[in-house]
Amino acid sequence: MELEIDVSEAFDQLMQERNMSEEHIRRTIEDTLLVAYRRRYKIPEKTKEFINGREISVPFPVNAVIRFSDDRKVSIFAKKKIVDAEEDGISNPIFEIDLEDARKLNPDAEIGDEILIPVNPKEFTRAAIKSAKQTAQHSIRNIQNTSLYDGYKNKIGEIIIGYYQRERNGDIYVDLGKVEGFLPKRNQSPREYFRVNDRIKAIITDVRKTSSGIEIVLSRVHPDFVRAILTLEVPEVYDKTVGIHRVVRHPGYRTKVAVFSTKEEVDPVGACVGLKGVRTQAIIKELEGEKVDILKYDTDPCVFIKNALSPAVIAEVVIFDENKRQALAVVDDSQLSLAIGKQGNNVKLANKLVDWSIDVKTKSQFAEMDINAASRRAASELFAEADEYARISELPGVDAEVAEILKNNNADFIEDFIKLTSDQLVEMNIQPDQLDTLRKLIEEYVDIVEEEEEPVAEAAFATEPEVFSEIIEDSEEYECPECGAKITLDMTNCPNCGVGLSFEYEEI
Repeated sequence: MELEIDVSEAFDQLMQERNMSEEHIRRTIEDTLLVAYRRRYKIPEKTKEFINGREISVPFPVNAVIRFSDDRKVSIFAKKKIVDAEEDGISNPIFEIDLEDARKLNPDAEIGDEILIPVNPKEFTRAAIKSAKQTAQHSIRNIQNTSLYDGYKNKIGEIIIGYYQRERNGDIYVDLGKVEGFLPKRNQSPREYFRVNDRIKAIITDVRKTSSGIEIVLSRVHPDFVRAILTLEVPEVYDKTVGIHRVVRHPGYRTKVAVFSTKEEVDPVGACVGLKGVRTQAIIKELEGEKVDILKYDTDPCVFIKNALSPAVIAEVVIFDENKRQALAVVDDSQLSLAIGKQGNNVKLANKLVDWSIDVKTKSQFAEMDINAASRRAASELFAEADEYARISELPGVDAEVAEILKNNNADFIEDFIKLTSDQLVEMNIQPDQLDTLRKLIEEYVDIVEEEEEPVAEAAFATEPEVFSEIIEDSEEYECPECGAKITLDMTNCPNCGVGLSFEYEEI
């Protein structure tokens, strides 16, 4: 057909140069021809309608139809309604056609039918062609930006290589080929200095859409940058024989990497360091001389803390509070400054790496510390271990809701729960079936030994009720020696910190 346009060359060019799919190219060509058709026949894009008494702009339909052939040729048709010009007249020749004219194209045409009439693109005006060209350029740009955005969005966390292009207020713009990378000043190590055309390796941290296209945000200080370099430099990390537990950094100063092995015969630290440290040196070179500590991850917090404080040698690690993740590292006097690091950076990085709060003391400082509280806690844990379970929350299969209610009412310990009266349990709104289940768990897992009361103590309280009453009244003035919480004489454990309590009276 003479009115067909051969667009096969445009297809090939856009697919090769712009990496566009055939579907996107078809949509772009269709949009372009529709814009040219509108402009040629002065069809508005929007019209105004009154809906519920309000004037609203709505899209004005276009009667053009675009069709593609198998050999990549495109045709444009005008869809018109067939009317009787002698009786009704033609109100709009762009959308209507006389029956007589329609039967010249299709002898079977009838009034009310719609007919497709071929349109010659050569009849389009210069203004229509210009509008179509602008639409095509805009569509191609949007499709390309969307394609690039989707492609780079999936590469977040990966390493990319580009070249220094320009600098503005400390921020560096990197040439990545089809797009431009953005390396903010905050994402640059203080050790680094780049010149024009320098090769820059960085990790993609974010992809943003801007008015001018897309922006790839880069970083050389993110911990994942070191993780990605290790994956490239160490084959055992790449094939997951060696895993990376965590990476923490103080850019420009030191990086700590905790690694582990999925195979017993493979040394994770040795695999990452390499023969004579060749793999580590490659990482240090990429980080512009930043120190890198590669250490072994261990499930034992004491061992892990020792490793995390390297290169310092740790003599001992004392766990103060496992729930609050507080620990003390004891070192020789000669190792104190090394363990703490310059401006405390080494111990800060170790804190982040193990996710514990670590304090560092010398052996002499540790000897002078008041460790009575720690000793009491250790004794309490020892007795709890002997009885297997000391708290309600420790019982296997215990209802978490019941354990939480008892804890909020200072009855977290099994010993305190046993002493509760029925009225006290009713006030806590614990259901009878929940109580029965809890009592069965206690009977199953806890050996309860009832001690006989000493007759001397009974006699003392029996003969001196006024003294006992005074002691109970004054009990609110006692404080826990560990946490300072208020305690009474009838308590065996502090309701706040759980430390064991005992009272002694001295005669004045």
